[in-house]
This record gives sequence, C-alpha cells and structure tokens, in this order.
Amino acid sequence: MSHSKAALPQIEKWTTEDVHQWLTEEVKVDKTCADNFVEEEVSGKYLIDFEKTDILDLGIKHGPAVKIKSHLKKIREGSKHELQIPAYVANWTKEQVYQWLLQHADVYSKYAERLHEEDVCGDCLVCFEKQDFLDLDVKNGPAVRILKELHKLKDKPEPALEPILPPTALQKDAPQPTQPELNPSQQPQPFDNTDLKKEEINRNALSKTPMPAETVLEENKSQHTGKQQEPKPLGSKTNEDVKQKIPQTQNTNCWDGETLQSSLKIQKILADLLKEELKTFHFHLQEYRRHKNQPIPRGNLEGKDTIDTAKLLLSHYGNVDALQVTRDILYQIDQRDLASRLEKDMGPLKLQSHSDDALKRESHQGDKLKNLLTCGGNSLDNYDRFVVIVNKSKPGQAEHLQFLSTLKLFCVLDLDPNSNAPGGVCHSYRDTRVANLHIPSQYQGQTDSVIKNLNLNQQTSWVFCNGRNDIDDESNKELDYKNWLRKSCSDVEQLVSFICTPDVLDGIGLIIFLLLSPVDSEKDPIFDIYKSFLKRTDEENIITICESQSTYLKWKELTQEKCDSDIDPLSIYELTLSQVNGTVMALEPFNQTEKLLPSSDSSAVVLKQKDEDLMTALDILCLNHCENGYDENSSEFAAFRMKVEEEFYRGGKVKWWNFYFCDIDKDRPFIKRDKYESLKKLVRNQQDSNNTCVLLNFFHHPGCGGTTLAMHVMWDLRKEFRCAVLKDNTLPKAEVADQVIKLMKLESGKPSPVLLLVDDSKDTQNAYELVYCIRKAREGYSNRNTDDTKNSKVIILNCVRSQSPKEQYKQQNPMQSQFITASLTKEEQRDFEKKLKELKETHEKPENFYSFMIMKSNFDRKYTADLAHNTLENFDFNTKQAQLFAFLALLNTYVTKSEISLSCCKDFCEIKMLRWHADNVLDRMKPYSNLLTIVKRGGGRKGVTILHHLIATACLEELEKSHSLKVSDIAMEILECDLFFRDASVQSRFMVSIRRMLIERQRKKDGDEREPFSPFIDKVHSQQGRQTVQEIFEKASSKFETLASIPQALARYLYINERDFPEALKWAENAKNITENPYTFDTIGQVHKSNLKSNIDRVKQETSHNPDDLKTNIKIAENAITAFKRAQELERTEDENNSLLCLALQAHGELEEETADDDSEDYPKNSYNVKGYVGVLDIAFLVFEILGRLPLFEESDPKKKKYLKCFLEKEIPISSMYTESNEINRYVKIINENEYFLLNLKTEVKDIFEHLECYYTYFKANTSEFDSKNRLIVTGHFKKYVMLFCTEPEEKKKERHNNPNLSVKIITEERRLFLEWKRADTFAGILQHLDKPPQEIERITECYAFLQQQQQFDSKGQKMKETINYLLSNVVLNLLKPTSKHVQSYSFLSTLLLKTLQDVGLYYRFPDPYYLALLLFWPSPSEQNPEIGKYISAIKNSSRKRLNLLVKNRGTVAHVYLGKGKGFKRLVSKPQLDKNFREMDRGIDRCALAQLWRSGDIFKYEKIINRLHRVSGTIEQGQVYATYGTLKLPVHPALGAGIRSGWSTEKVSFYLGFAIDGPLAYDIQYES
Repeated sequence: MSHSKAALPQIEKWTTEDVHQWLTEEVKVDKTCADNFVEEEVSGKYLIDFEKTDILDLGIKHGPAVKIKSHLKKIREGSKHELQIPAYVANWTKEQVYQWLLQHADVYSKYAERLHEEDVCGDCLVCFEKQDFLDLDVKNGPAVRILKELHKLKDKPEPALEPILPPTALQKDAPQPTQPELNPSQQPQPFDNTDLKKEEINRNALSKTPMPAETVLEENKSQHTGKQQEPKPLGSKTNEDVKQKIPQTQNTNCWDGETLQSSLKIQKILADLLKEELKTFHFHLQEYRRHKNQPIPRGNLEGKDTIDTAKLLLSHYGNVDALQVTRDILYQIDQRDLASRLEKDMGPLKLQSHSDDALKRESHQGDKLKNLLTCGGNSLDNYDRFVVIVNKSKPGQAEHLQFLSTLKLFCVLDLDPNSNAPGGVCHSYRDTRVANLHIPSQYQGQTDSVIKNLNLNQQTSWVFCNGRNDIDDESNKELDYKNWLRKSCSDVEQLVSFICTPDVLDGIGLIIFLLLSPVDSEKDPIFDIYKSFLKRTDEENIITICESQSTYLKWKELTQEKCDSDIDPLSIYELTLSQVNGTVMALEPFNQTEKLLPSSDSSAVVLKQKDEDLMTALDILCLNHCENGYDENSSEFAAFRMKVEEEFYRGGKVKWWNFYFCDIDKDRPFIKRDKYESLKKLVRNQQDSNNTCVLLNFFHHPGCGGTTLAMHVMWDLRKEFRCAVLKDNTLPKAEVADQVIKLMKLESGKPSPVLLLVDDSKDTQNAYELVYCIRKAREGYSNRNTDDTKNSKVIILNCVRSQSPKEQYKQQNPMQSQFITASLTKEEQRDFEKKLKELKETHEKPENFYSFMIMKSNFDRKYTADLAHNTLENFDFNTKQAQLFAFLALLNTYVTKSEISLSCCKDFCEIKMLRWHADNVLDRMKPYSNLLTIVKRGGGRKGVTILHHLIATACLEELEKSHSLKVSDIAMEILECDLFFRDASVQSRFMVSIRRMLIERQRKKDGDEREPFSPFIDKVHSQQGRQTVQEIFEKASSKFETLASIPQALARYLYINERDFPEALKWAENAKNITENPYTFDTIGQVHKSNLKSNIDRVKQETSHNPDDLKTNIKIAENAITAFKRAQELERTEDENNSLLCLALQAHGELEEETADDDSEDYPKNSYNVKGYVGVLDIAFLVFEILGRLPLFEESDPKKKKYLKCFLEKEIPISSMYTESNEINRYVKIINENEYFLLNLKTEVKDIFEHLECYYTYFKANTSEFDSKNRLIVTGHFKKYVMLFCTEPEEKKKERHNNPNLSVKIITEERRLFLEWKRADTFAGILQHLDKPPQEIERITECYAFLQQQQQFDSKGQKMKETINYLLSNVVLNLLKPTSKHVQSYSFLSTLLLKTLQDVGLYYRFPDPYYLALLLFWPSPSEQNPEIGKYISAIKNSSRKRLNLLVKNRGTVAHVYLGKGKGFKRLVSKPQLDKNFREMDRGIDRCALAQLWRSGDIFKYEKIINRLHRVSGTIEQGQVYATYGTLKLPVHPALGAGIRSGWSTEKVSFYLGFAIDGPLAYDIQYES
C-alpha cells in the first residue's frame, strides 16, 4: 500500500481487512489494537477522517494512537512516513523508553511512568509532538526537554540504558519485558532483594550519588562479561541483605547497637513496600500528628528511599518512637501484616497502643460528631433531612452503619454498584427501612413532579450513581472514570442541583460524605460530586465521615489542592465506624424503643420501622407515642417542651407532644372542649355498626380548634383503635385504602379496628370516595368464613372546614356527624382562664400566645381588631417588611393554609440565611413578627404565615380602615412584584395561592352549590365594580403568561356576571392561544352555548321573528360545536411546564368553568371524560329546537315535522321548500347557505352515541355524580333523537311485507340492520356478547360470514370494519361455543388477521385489529413473536387517538385473559372465570363477585389460578414489563395500587388481561 498522493483516493476503498493489514504490517501496532478497528467497522473511507481522539475512543492507548495519527497525517499529505530520529530509537521497547527518560532525559519518574502506562515505545515516541505530551498531563517544561533530548540523539550513538523496571511492571503478574536469556547458574536465589537494588539504581541514576564500592564492582563485572543481573523476585528480605545495601556515605559508626538494630528493622519492613506504597507511607508520615514532635516536612521526604526514610524517622522521633510511628502508619495504610511483623521484631522494646493525646482526640471527635449532627445540641431533630454520599464499602462495614436508619434521609447517592447485594450498605438499610432505588436521570424535570413521582417526601431515595450489579442490564453497568464522566456525570450534576434547589434543601438539610474506602485521586466520581455540592451550597453544610485516618488524609489533600477547602473542622476521621455508629445511635430522640400498636385481646404488637415506611400516606399514632424519646430529666427536654408548647399556643398546629406533656403532668391537663365527650362517644358507638367503614363528619369553623379537638379524641382512643392521620388529601384513594387495611392487619392474626383522621377537608365528597375504596379493599382482605366485622372496622373522622358548620351538620345524619363553632361555652371559658394562669407560671408573656388568647376571648372580633390596630399603628407600606406582611394578610384571609416560603421571604427582604438560623426572617419582620409563625409543610418545606385566620382578616380590615389600603391595592402590588413570579418550585406554589385567591369559590350556606366567584372577586366587585376586577385579572394574566387559568376565569366572570359575550369570547380565545387544551376550548364552547341559550330565551319572549336571528344563531352554534369537538379531541397535556395549570383549575367545578382536576371542589376526579361530546349534543339539540320553531318546520304540525326529519336525513333538499311566503323563503335561503353544517348534525350525533357505547363498554364504571349527570343528559338527548329520527315510516313496513323474494342487496341491508339491532355492528357491541347466550353470537357470526361472502361494501372502510368484526365474532363464538359449525379455525383466522394487519399497517385509527393481534399472537414461553411489541405500541397510539382522554381518566376493562393452553384454548373470557368461581361458591351474589374483581382478590382463588397463566416481568421507573427471554413488553397495571410508589426497579409476576388500550397486569406480586 503506497502512501503517495495517488494513493489517497485508494484508502477510501479499503475494507476493514485492508485497514487491519495496514495497521499490523505498516504501522506495526499490536494485533489487538488493529482488531478494535475491525470490531468498530472502521473501513478506509472512515479511517481517513480519524483524529487522535477518535482513535482513543476505540480503547487504543496513547502511544499507538499517536503513531497511527502520524501515519494517517502522512497519507493525507501524500508523503512517506520517514523517521527524523535514529533507527535504534524506533526499536526501543516501552521499558527502554522508560529507562531513557529517567537516565538521560532526566524527567520526573511520574512522567516516565505515565508514558509507560500508555504503551509509548520507541516508534511511538518518535511520532510525538508537544501537544501529545501535554495530553498525557506532562507539563510544558518536561515536554520540551524530552523533544530536545530526542533530537540530540541524531548525532549520538545509542545511549547505555540501565535495566530498571517501572513500578507498574513490577505490580503485574504478567511476564516481565524480555531480557537476555540466563543460564541455570544465574537463576534467582531465594530472599534476594530486587526492590532495594532497583531503588539504588534509580537513586544513582537520578541523584548521581556514588554507589557502594562492592556494588559498583559487581555491576561493572556484569557489564564486562556481557551479562545482566536478572531482576530478583519480590519477597522477604534478610538482615544480611539490608546490611549489604547500607550506603557507605552513612556514618553508621556513630550509632549505638540498639539504634542500628531499629534502623535495620525499619528498613527491612519498608523494603517490602512497592514504590507507590512507599509514596503513600511518605504522605501519611508528613501528616502524622500523634507525636509531640511536629511532622516531618514534605520537602525532607521527597526522593527518599527506604534507607533514607529509616534514617529520617530515627533522627526525628528517636529510637523507640520511630518504631511506633512506623507501625502506626503501616496500620493507617492497611499494611497490617507488615505492622504485625514489626511489632514482633520490636521484642523487648516498650509498646504503646495510643498516647493519652490520641485518646483525648478520639473523645473530642465523638463530641465533634454530635455537634455536627445536632447543631450543638443532643437531638437529631435539628435537621429536617440528611443527604448521604457514599463510595464503595468493604466487607463487614455495613453492620456498623445502622445509624443511617435513624437519620431522616432524603436521599443517598451511592457509588457502589454492589450496594444492593448481600453485605452492601443499601441491602443492609433495606433490611429495616424502605428505600426506593433510583438512578440520577430520574431527578430531571419539574421539582414538584419529581418529588411526587419518586415519593421523596415519604421514603428514602437510594440513587445508584455508577451502576447496579444486581440488575443484568447494559444501562446499569459500572463505568470507569472516563466513561462515567462522559455518560453519567451530567445526570449526577443535575441531581445535585435538584437537591440544592431552594425549598428542597433550604438551610435545613445536612450533606454527609461517608467515605468507606480511600479516594486516591481527583479522577473519582465522588470527588466530582463533592465539587458539584460546593458549587451549589455553602461549604459549612457539608461534613465528612471517614472510615480511617489514612482515607481522611488523602481526601483532605485532594480538597485542599483542588478546591482550596479546609475540611478539618467538619470532618470525623479518628473514630472507627463502630464508634461513629454508637455515637449517633445514642442521640435523641432515642430510636431503640419499639413502637407499639394495640391488638386483639388487649395485647400489643410491634410496629416495625419498615412497615411504617411503606404506609407513606399515614401518620401513625402508637400506644407508646412520645415515650422514651428523650431523657425527661434533662435540660434539653425541658427546653424542647417549652418550645413545643409555645409554638402551639402562639398558633402552630397541635402535636402529639402537646397531649403527652399534659399526660405526664396531671396538674396541667389539656383543655377538653365541650364537644370532646360527645365526639369521643360518637366514635365509640360506631363499633356496633354493621358497616365495615363508617364516615363521621366533624364540621368546624377555620381556626376554632376543630382539628385539635379531633386529635385530642384520637390521642385518648389510641389504646382502643389503631390510629392514624391522613397526611395528604390529594393521594389516590385506592392507595390510601390499601395502607389503611395493611394497618388493620399488621402483625396480627386477627384484624384490629382503625380510626383514621382526615384533616383539612373542604367537603364530604372526597371522604365518601375514600369510604368506598376502603370498603372495597376491606372486602377483598376479609376472611369470608370468619365473623370479624367488629374488629375489621375502619372509622373515618373527617374534619370539614366550613363557614356554616351548624347548617351543614343539620343536613347530615346526626348519628354520624358533629360540629363545633367559633364560640365557647361558659365552662370552656373558665378552662381557658385557668390555663392562662398555668401558662403564666411556666412561660414568659403568655399574653403573646395570640391563638390561645383569641379562643380565650371567645373569638371576640374586637380582640383581633385591637391587636391588628396596635400592631399596624406605624404601618408604612413603602417598607419591604410592611409589604410582605400585607401580602400575607391578603393571602391568609382568602386562601386557607397559604404561606410564603422561607426562601422567598429571605429574597424579598434581602436577608442572608445563616446556617442553623432560618428563623432570622422573623427577626427582620419586626414589629409584625409577633403575629407571624414559621410552618412546616410536606417534605420539611418551611413557610411564613400569620398565626390565625382571624388575625389575618382583622389586619386586612385595619389596613383598609386606617391606611386606605384596599384588597385590590395589595393584590396589584403582589402582581407588580417580579420576585414572586420566577420559574422555580418555591415561587410556583406562591403563584398557585394567588390563583386560588382569584378563582376559588366557596360553597353556598343553603346548599351544595357554590358561589359564582371567589370571595376575593366578590369583594372587589362589590367595592369597585367590573373595571377593577378586570384590571386585576388582566394584570394577573400578564404575569401568568404561559398559563391559561386567569384569562379563563375572566371570561367566566364576563359571560356569567356581565353577560358580555364578545368580551368574554376575547379572553377565552386568549386562554386558548396560551394553551390549546380541552379546558380552553371548552371555555370557548361554553361562552357560545350561553350566548345561544340567551338568544333562544330572548326569542321566546318576542312576538315577532327575524330571519337574521337564525343566521346569527347558526353561526354561534357552528363555532360552539367546533370548540367542543376540539376540546374532546385534545388529550390532557402531561407537559411538566403546564402541571401548575391543573392546580390552578381546581376551583372551577364545571368543565366550562375550566376544570375537572383531581382536587376539584365541584366534580370528582376523572369527570371530564365525555364532556366535549355532551357539549356537541347540547348544541345540536339546541339547533334542532331552533329549527323546530321555524314556520316551515313547526313541531306542532306533523307534516312539517316530517319535513324537518327528511331534510336532516338528506331525503328532501331544502330548495324544494320554496313557497310564496317571502318570510319562509328568507329562512330557506339562510338554511340553504348553512346546509352543509346542518346536514352533518345527525351524522355527528349518531357517531357520538356510538362512541359513548364504546365508552361504557371498554371502561370501568364511574359512580361519580358528575358522570351520572352526563349519562342523564345523554339519555335525554337520545330520547329526543328517537322521537325525531327513529320512527319507521309505514310505507317501508308494507314494502317488506309484500316482497318476500328480496334481492341480495336488500338481504344485505337487512343483515346489517339486524347487526345494528343486536348492537353488534360495532367492535364494542360484539365484545358485550361474551356475557350473552351463544345463540346470538352464532347468528351474528353467520351474518358477518354472509357479508364477507357477498363482498357488497360501500367503501374500503366498511369492508375493513366488517372484516375485523367478523374476526372478533369468531373469537367470541369460539369462546362460547367452540363446536359451532359457523366458527372458523385458529389458522384460518390467523391468516386473515395477518392480511388485515398488513392492509391497515400500524397507524389504523381504530385499536380493534391490534386488540385481535394481542389475542391471537401473544407470545408464550416456548414461542416468541418479536412483532407483538409493534402491536402494543400501535394499540396504545390508536386508542389514545381514538378514545382520547377516556383511557387516561378511566381505567379500562379486560374482557379476555391469558390462560394456560394453546391457540384459542389459552384465551379465557371474564364470564367464563365468573362461572368457574360460582362453581366453587354458588352462594356468592353478583355484587360480591364484582367486588372481588374490583379489588383484585379474585386472583387469589384456586379456581381462577388454575385457569390462568402467570407471566414473569419487571418494574422499571414505574412501568411494568412482561418478559419472554430477550423480549420485554410494556404492560399497564390494572389496579391503581398494583405497584408500589417510588419507582423502585424490581422483579415481579402477574396475570395478563387484554383491554382495548393494551395488555393489563393483574395481581402483581414482587419477588422480594
């Protein structure tokens, strides 16, 4: 292969084999290097473009890569590759290059070793340019020196090279570089000391120190005889060996015998260290501080060998201490064998384990650890969360890390891929606690979404930052540092950024680097993680715990050199892991005490921490809650009690501790409210109820102590019930129900009754949904043969905030409800007076406990008014503090549970947050701080709020009264402040509060309906009217530019309150332009519908009619239908940027009022399903009503009514209806102009009715009132449809009767009419026949067979639809009556289906053919169908497009399940399974059987298990997969609680059902 210019085009024609030949024969690289090019398919046309980095990416080392690059460069230049250096250099091995660099180029050994590691032999070295050296971290000076010395060789003979080997060669087991062959007499002898000789040669070569005479003679003799000494094996050295190597320059005569003996002992031990190990010894020696003497300076140790090191030790520390120091350092660097040998050799010399100073330092380190973890106290409660970063652990370490289970871990960043294996840190933690296993990329996205998806507020997140070896998957492989930097580092940096996001770790978290193994260099992922944290948080928020002092010293050197950090004040390194563990476990609150739950027969069971972790929705109250958590005689406990009591009486939420304090101090009891005994009795009375789940509604005014009373009752009933508080009302009710039942059954053979407190409810609807879910779950768990109704009972105490609690109570069953108002009885007032006297004895200034004083004053508005007046006397709205207080007053008045985050307050007031001093925000807020408190929300997030709702209201009134500051002024000031509208999680929650203030409506006092607008808007409207309301909405809209909720709310205000339809439509269109989603289009449709209804009502009142009104109304109707259609087509967006929109839409109730969100106050979850279709039906029948009132179509005239029917069915053209009446002709003309729109109405209505049939067939029943309301509306419309269109004319009946010999066309039409009559003309209708007699489906299949035979289709679409229906009818018939003569074989149907699938492709608009593909082609353990994955994707895509929001908002139903047979026999229908179950239990009724299906417990019975095949699979990132060998198929869990929250990656198995949107997984079982 020539390298001339003419050859340049030739290289592009090279095959991979040609490239391989060129590399091995011309470039002369190793065959393995060349093989890499072949494996990566590098042919000539690719090779010509390769640069050095591309070659390195193939795994080629630097030396060969430079050589290849050089040869390629010559090819490109068209020149021949010629050496400018003597040929003998090109023949050097990499060992000889190493020797030349040390002995002649005179460079540092670390650079020589680096080139040796990168396989830089002679022919590679001659190709090096300066940049190539720099790329290997060789500094500029040495690089220039090497190149200069190389060029000098052109005029010199080959230099003599001493035969020394680099340390890397000595450490490997591989054969050593080839040396001249030795005869048997020259074979190595035992106990020879190669290391010392190697060091001696190195020292003489580099420092030019003369060698001992006998050694020089021996070396010269070897050279004269042409022989070389063979490197001797590593091993023990004898004293004689060491003595022979003492340099003559040392004056050993001045040493006494004992000193000489100590020197030899140290030399003997150090001689067994490799060169790198000796460097490590030197590093620790220069940091050694256990001796009274200062450490040996680093400069004195540079370049010293074992002999010089021994001399330094003896001269610096003395005879005995030198031995002890040597031994200590050997232990530090894990050379325990050598340290033990040294101890034995020390003989009679005095041994000391540790000096007194060292023991004191360990004691100080224990106190230091306590201070770091407790902020100088004795309790771990000072930090809300801990973040731990841990590297690879060693065997046996995990048993000393139990303290991790006592920390409130937010997450653990683990760099050990074996951590989840037995003996690993993660595995050990999961033995007692729950941790969800994640990877860094799962932390990407909007903050609140990540927290919710990963369960971060509830369970520990264990993040594997460099692979997991317990999962056999390429994506979970451990990476070397280079690949980790390329592939994983950015994800980890984003993870760190997430952790350090304000309000995720906002001054209340501590970051712990737990180093369980040494970090040898900066090229370690944990060091990159450390630097990432340093960029994003203060250094003082990071502490380090090291497993040994040696590990710490290496880490300290790295952080000092690379980060300029002094970590010593924040590091623990002189304690063993066992000591660290014991120190942390001894901190308060003590975690050793077992938590107890009441059980049957007055017994108690232990609540394990792991079980509590799994019940993330519940805050469980134990029998021994608060007991043994603190030393109750300590000053810390007294201070803790004072703090908790003060927080509560000032206005904080009551804690269990408040009740406990009163229990242990009987002289200071907790105040029992007047309704205490009646509420307690109400709960106890439910034990005699026959219901498995009972709902008790407790209505109360906000801020009147309702929740405190409920918790007081629960505290006193904790020995009778298993008690828990629901943490979050927005959690899925099915998930909560499962956890409640788990609590009921926990650690006991018999169930125990549960008392569940649901706090902060706004109504009773959500609680009823929870009751339903608990009953469903309870029935599934119950033993049908055991009467345990009394014990297996759940009582829900639902605390409902209400503006009229007494009125709502009257509407409820008095046996299951109670109320409390903002009014005290005389007895309660006396109790509060007595409590005030007690507080004066124990607390300073209890009169500042404002929430307590409000209640003591019997909620006297004058008290709060005076308090507000006195506090705001010098109010100046120009100051930041006053503005912030006014903002809080406004929000706390109109938005319940609102606050401004601590970090947001800090930014607004320009406060710098100090570690451990977050409360300094209140100090800055004086003189208003006495009315403020800091509250903690979910996940430890802190915010500032006003102490009490009444105080906030009084302050707002005072600002208006005394300072002329209206609520609209404050609202506009908030909207003017850009700080509150940044794109971050903290500010986003504040934005939600603003939107709630603008749009959240309250329930009317005299019914279930809600007020038209929010109290804030009502207030502004009553004070200042439309203009100010619109200005506020417009300003808010300008701030929420990317969200549509505000312009939607303004549109609603304008069309409902002002009847200004044009202006309302403008703002509805603005909302649509921001976000095109179902809500914005539905708002447009509702504006048009209201306009149309208004016009119809107006026309009814008028005596004369104007044809132009018809034209206007048709146009409005057309626009409305267009909007409703678009609303139904669009899916609910899952873009995280729009997630807050869903929160903002909660208050609007009706969908036209913008929402059907999970927390909607008017309609429950999933209420939107078919609202767009209902809107189209509404408009269509309004149009039919308008047409029916026209003179030419009057409904009162049967003949004219027939004209309307014929016109809409396109049987009579409107042009044939022209008359002599000018008025009628004007109507005819307008109808003719809009004929296309009007004539399509009937078809669209019919399509909607068919679609709704699919809806009620494919999806689970929805029992919500809103869905029932929709069904009633649709039913009413269908009745109108029947009256208008479905009356068969008498003429057609006569024709059918008088013509028995009908044509094929007529017979075909009759067959299709039969299918429509039997509701079998649709795919959904045929599925319904699985639960009907087989005779009907047999007749249906016969009809479809006739249609297939005749092939008389109006279109290809009709042919395809009827072919697919024919296939399904055969499947259903085979399941019901496999012996029928009309059923086709499995092979026939498979062939027909394959042809059909080829015709429709993967993008057919109906999911029907893909559903059939799943039934007939689903893989089996012995047969895999790789195409099935495409059909799963196709059915999901098609169902998503066809069924739109219905799939997402309502669970689908499987009509067919995967059985154990083959062909048709492996398909089992749900009715067949029902029949099998009834054979086992003939007494079960339909409702009970349906309950078993809903709960999933049907799959626990043997009759069902025997019919079904269990599929193996995995769960990854919340997605279930079925696995068949290498085939991994996505499957959706059938039940909401089927998989655990937290997105942990686990192995599972399940039963498989087939639904219209894809395969469903039932009865998911985890392997672990």
